[in-house]
Amino acid sequence: MRLTVAQATVRFLAAQFTERDGVEHRLIEGCFGIFGHGNVAGLGQALLEAELDDPAALPYHQARNEQGMVHAAVGYARMRNRLSTLACTSSIGPGATNMVTGAALATINRLPVLLLPGDVFATRVADPVLQQLELPHAPDVTVNDAFRPVSRFFDRVWRPEQLPAALLGAMRVLTDPAETGAVTLAMPQDVQAEGYDWPAELFARRVWHVPRTVPEPAALARAAAVIRAAERPLIVAGGGLIYSEATDTLRAFAEATGIPVAETQAGKGSLPYDHPLALGAVGATGTPGANRFARSADVVIGIGTRYSDFTTASRTAFQDPGVRFVNVNVAAFDGAKHAGLPVVADARAALEALTEALAGWSVPASYRSAAAEANAEWDAVVAGTYAAGHEPLPAQTEVIGAVNEVSAPRDVVLNAAGSMPGELHKLWRTRDPKGYHVEYGYSTMGYEIAAGVGVRMAAPDRDVFVLVGDGSYLMMAQELVTAVQERIKIVVVLVQNHGFASIGSLSESLGSQRFGTAYRYRSGESGRLDGDVLPVDLAANAASLGVTVVRVSTVDELRAALRDAKAAPADGGPILIHVETDPLAGAPDSDSWWDVPVSETAALDTTRSARAEYERQKKAQRPLVGPSSTEESDA
Repeated sequence: MRLTVAQATVRFLAAQFTERDGVEHRLIEGCFGIFGHGNVAGLGQALLEAELDDPAALPYHQARNEQGMVHAAVGYARMRNRLSTLACTSSIGPGATNMVTGAALATINRLPVLLLPGDVFATRVADPVLQQLELPHAPDVTVNDAFRPVSRFFDRVWRPEQLPAALLGAMRVLTDPAETGAVTLAMPQDVQAEGYDWPAELFARRVWHVPRTVPEPAALARAAAVIRAAERPLIVAGGGLIYSEATDTLRAFAEATGIPVAETQAGKGSLPYDHPLALGAVGATGTPGANRFARSADVVIGIGTRYSDFTTASRTAFQDPGVRFVNVNVAAFDGAKHAGLPVVADARAALEALTEALAGWSVPASYRSAAAEANAEWDAVVAGTYAAGHEPLPAQTEVIGAVNEVSAPRDVVLNAAGSMPGELHKLWRTRDPKGYHVEYGYSTMGYEIAAGVGVRMAAPDRDVFVLVGDGSYLMMAQELVTAVQERIKIVVVLVQNHGFASIGSLSESLGSQRFGTAYRYRSGESGRLDGDVLPVDLAANAASLGVTVVRVSTVDELRAALRDAKAAPADGGPILIHVETDPLAGAPDSDSWWDVPVSETAALDTTRSARAEYERQKKAQRPLVGPSSTEESDA
């Protein structure tokens, strides 16, 4: 079968499927692309032919920024529990390197996305081509080598003969829950257009089976023994549990054993917010109740978590002197963290096995009731923040409350950066495992709108509420145009607070006086950026892109606008609601800490005070390198 390398790539991708629990899914559901001289005549031509032959084979979607299209693909993959994703193709040069941030985000969050950046001429017949990096000591290096450290799989197809192995290797990593992340196949532009005789079997329908790895019996027995010996166990539920579709299994396990559940950012939604064993968020942005249980826990059962510094409060969250970790994870790398006892297995399979192994065992009734009390106490706090009545401008917590009130249980709230991730982690009342989507592995400003497009593409039966601050909006809002073009309904709530509210608060806590975090004119008197507020009209900007825009100034007006947006037609395109909030009106404290070093020497009194507080907090930091006995270490 004679095809170009690009045509063969497109035909191959259209024939790939995943299967788990007997259900099949398209692996590559479509392709985002921005064309230039590195891919227009290769992959661009191949996608055109595919669209003319069968528009549903590998649908093409036009993006506005290469980073944004990767964010959309990541949002899509997360919504589909890593069983489906999208491909992204770019030209050579800046088009390719624009995707590097998206690749890092995907790999850090363990989410599959396929990147197909254009590259230089393999033949070097026209070196240096436009936008080509030239390194005198390494002529085979191109800008696409920047993808290597942020990709779980990287290959460059120098010759057509290399394509089958590269494609098969890429699919293997995309479909491996323990290995997945960004997969990059760099495509030299002359090779893309080169014809070759391919074996027909390369394009046969291929199903990649996503396993539910069962725990090794001895590891399971060790884990069960540690849990049975616990007096104050705590579950930390991470994103892997949700991707495994194990939330019902977790609920049954928690109810059978009485072990309360705390949640990471990616794991939020593992239990409904009102379940009596749901402690909510844990760590630096956690609830006081969850962090109280974490401090006293003698056994921490981490399920599908990579234990980021926010989850562990920079290793200050778990204070019991003999605390042990039982880590259920498909990746041995994550399972071994904190000198834990690894149970390398699928979350659902492991929980089913642990439920059976712990049959008849439960925590004391008083421990269960303490968790229920903590849940009820925090929910009362949440209700108060939702109805804070802050004046003259509303608090951001009231915006979150209004969105929570109007959204349906299956709708999705989405955010990534600024002060909102912490407030959402503590305050959002999750009612569905896929209803909470906060990207906090890379916390990428600009992720929100692009990812919202991807989430809605992946789940067209759910409304998607994108919460974004003005700082993040200004980083990347271009994919609103993609939403307009594709008639994709997302509801963007743009919170205007004239600067970087989150970093402003952090700066103040570190003694740096909110320096460089407000959007202000440079003052003629001081020479500093402390003049009047800038006259930037982001609502007008969104309207100029073709978005339906509503301006509100009160929480009641916000609720009404949200209800109208909720009732708008599914194919009506994006809606943006603009609301100004008070950046100084914060959320309740987490009773926790995050390690951000403070200047050791400073002329400012505020910095010196912050340094003293930093040194005090550092005393609670632990290495978490147990266990203590030789027998346990050998185990």
